[in-house]
Amino acid sequence: MTRFSSSVAELRSSEIRDLMSLATSPDMISFAGGMPGNELFPLNKIDKILNSLCEKEKQVALQYGPTTGLPTLLESLSEWLEKKGLPVKSNKLIITTGSLQAINILAKAFLDPGDSVLVETPSFIGALSAFRSYQANLVTVPLNGDGMDIKLLKDRINSSSVKPKFLYYSPNFHNPAGIVYSEEVKKEMIDVLRNQEIPIIEDDVYSDLYFFEEDRPKMKLIKSMDPEGIDVCFTGSFSKILGPGLRLGWMLVPDNIYQKCELIKQSIDACSPSISQVVADKFIREGHIDAYISEVREEYKKRGLAMIDTLEKCLPESVSFEKPRGGFYTWLQLPEGCDATDVLKKSIEKGVVFVTGKTFDPDGIKNDHIRVSFCNTDVETIKKGVPVIAEAIRVIMNLA
Repeated sequence: MTRFSSSVAELRSSEIRDLMSLATSPDMISFAGGMPGNELFPLNKIDKILNSLCEKEKQVALQYGPTTGLPTLLESLSEWLEKKGLPVKSNKLIITTGSLQAINILAKAFLDPGDSVLVETPSFIGALSAFRSYQANLVTVPLNGDGMDIKLLKDRINSSSVKPKFLYYSPNFHNPAGIVYSEEVKKEMIDVLRNQEIPIIEDDVYSDLYFFEEDRPKMKLIKSMDPEGIDVCFTGSFSKILGPGLRLGWMLVPDNIYQKCELIKQSIDACSPSISQVVADKFIREGHIDAYISEVREEYKKRGLAMIDTLEKCLPESVSFEKPRGGFYTWLQLPEGCDATDVLKKSIEKGVVFVTGKTFDPDGIKNDHIRVSFCNTDVETIKKGVPVIAEAIRVIMNLA
């Protein structure tokens, strides 16, 4: 019998993943994935970048690079992040193989088996899986419409016999809940965590995809506030703003944490793909990144507003939802007694797939929400697919 480690004992396929494997028809409308639309990638600009590389740049692109990232990308990315208000000069930057690797490295740096981690409920499934792989105890803090419940955050910390190792949260256009943390909640988080020796992992991959300019001031990151008495580890990614196939993310962390993370990354994959780093560096240096983000932001806004309009027209009155103001997702709350998995099964029968709420519940129990993404479907497909979900909800409500 094959003997696996205890750290992977809790990693198993979910019923949702098994259901998704059934949804493979080429005609299936998918509101499940959190990936950019293929038709939105800047293919012409990438072609020009690749075709313009000199011999030395091609050699760099095909060679191993420094563990923390190619110096050219570290320089251009640092300047870009600094313009966004992040304290780059007082921290250290590491290029990672996607932002999930950054989260994974930080988890490895902080966690011993049985350690507690403060996480939102609902929360990003990739981060939860990473923490579970290090045998962490997930301590949940529910989300309100403006961020995590501060009273319950205090209760969770005060009731713990051993102090949690860190807090993980997603500030803007939350996956899956779609919310934006208010300035007030972020300041209260700082007050609660200051001098507690509980670092914050601030996972921010959607901030650039805001729909409304007036939202930007309240989207200021805790990392940008640079509070004293808290180690804030900021993670970001090129996946939503350039292309996930590049597999490039980053972490911006205090120096003492940087030193440990560099060693951990070295042991995992030595370095992130050099060819991807060369492309990303050129994309920034040639001035493409801001223009491209502005372009795709408008398209996601069209899709997000179409999602809101169609949901408002189709959903039963007993179903509420978070109206997206950016990002990739909206979060539907089902009426009592209506199970999201039952709705998913009915939707798949009619050719539409989405992700159920308990996928994002750290306890894997609460299943009265569904996440519907609009990032990878055009407006016409949204108008065609959403009524199918609405009808499936009605069928299950009548059966309940």
